[in-house]
Amino acid sequence: MCVIAPAIPLGQGNSPVHIMSDRINPLTYRLARLVLGKSMTHSQMLVEGGVTLKKIRRSRLRLNRIRVGFRKGESDLERIYDSCKTDFLPVTAPVALISQIQRSGGTLLSRLFDGHPEIHAHPHELKIGYPKKYIWPRLDLSEAPQRWFELLFEDDVIEAAGKGYRKDGTSEKRFPFDFSASLQRKLFLERIRYIGQVTIRDVYDAYFTAYFRAWLNNINYRGGKKYITAFTPRLAAMDINASCFFDVYPDGRLISVVRNPKNWFPSAHRHDTEKNKYADIDAALNQWLENTQAIIRNRKNYGDRVCIVRFEDLIDKTGAVMEYLSGYLGIEYSDVLVTPTFNGSPIAANTSFSVENSGIIKDASMRHKTLARDEARKIEQKTGDVYQQVLGDAVKW
Repeated sequence: MCVIAPAIPLGQGNSPVHIMSDRINPLTYRLARLVLGKSMTHSQMLVEGGVTLKKIRRSRLRLNRIRVGFRKGESDLERIYDSCKTDFLPVTAPVALISQIQRSGGTLLSRLFDGHPEIHAHPHELKIGYPKKYIWPRLDLSEAPQRWFELLFEDDVIEAAGKGYRKDGTSEKRFPFDFSASLQRKLFLERIRYIGQVTIRDVYDAYFTAYFRAWLNNINYRGGKKYITAFTPRLAAMDINASCFFDVYPDGRLISVVRNPKNWFPSAHRHDTEKNKYADIDAALNQWLENTQAIIRNRKNYGDRVCIVRFEDLIDKTGAVMEYLSGYLGIEYSDVLVTPTFNGSPIAANTSFSVENSGIIKDASMRHKTLARDEARKIEQKTGDVYQQVLGDAVKW
């Protein structure tokens, strides 16, 4: 069970936040509650072990940034809203969450689902998490709906709406992304008012209802949808996050792509060279092991609601993998599932290696050939047993 979102308001009784609030500066706690609201404050405390003036300032800057973005979109809001009222579809489908460590094919899989008529495919990485994108959000139902929205809101859409979507920070190609943050907020709040007595699931349904309608040039908005597909790296690595996800979506699915560590490390090592997150091979492999052991744990804890796919199969047997996942999600197989797209337009692979063409990069399953002999030996010694164990739970062909 997810113990972070109890039936009583957080901060009362013997809840973890109430106990923790006794251990921090009471003035800082009250300031955080005043500036950020209860949901954000309690998420900071539970996830990061406390709340400080620096964290309050960082979160306040985020709130200011998104509120400025809302104000910029207010001028045309009523005109846009009037045109949307006659074409408004509540989104109540569960989420099929794609989650595992970075550089393992999550972006590719999310782009393969784009355009399927029975899927609402989230167009970017899903970043409703707080205080980090890989932390499932904790909502306090005693708060005002405005606070729920500010916690969940993915402020990346503000830049993407102005400049267009691009698959990463270095890509020059951008795709049109016509999105109104102000419309999303208005639709969310009105949906909440319409529901009345809300549950946690109602809040998420209202959020996605507003999100997909506020995405104005979404070519796949209409039609009956069976799932929302969305990718967030590492979100399912913590047991409490997986528990919270399935508490909200007991009918949801978790799809994890596991990549051979000998193919994964060369890609991870080359990625994000400024932060150098995977520079040290031992530290990098420890992260791979932690994530893969979490995949094994999630499969054991949640059974058939968790599906494990080999990255190399996704690359080399794309049609077979997507046909299997179609059956898994109960959607009709379609040829659109074998070409990665953004809102129907072909998109280049999100790879650490140089590519010029869109589509699936077959060489991605051969990165092990770039390893030095001592690197290959170390990877085998450190990860071999766990890799074989997770393959035992993966889809077989």
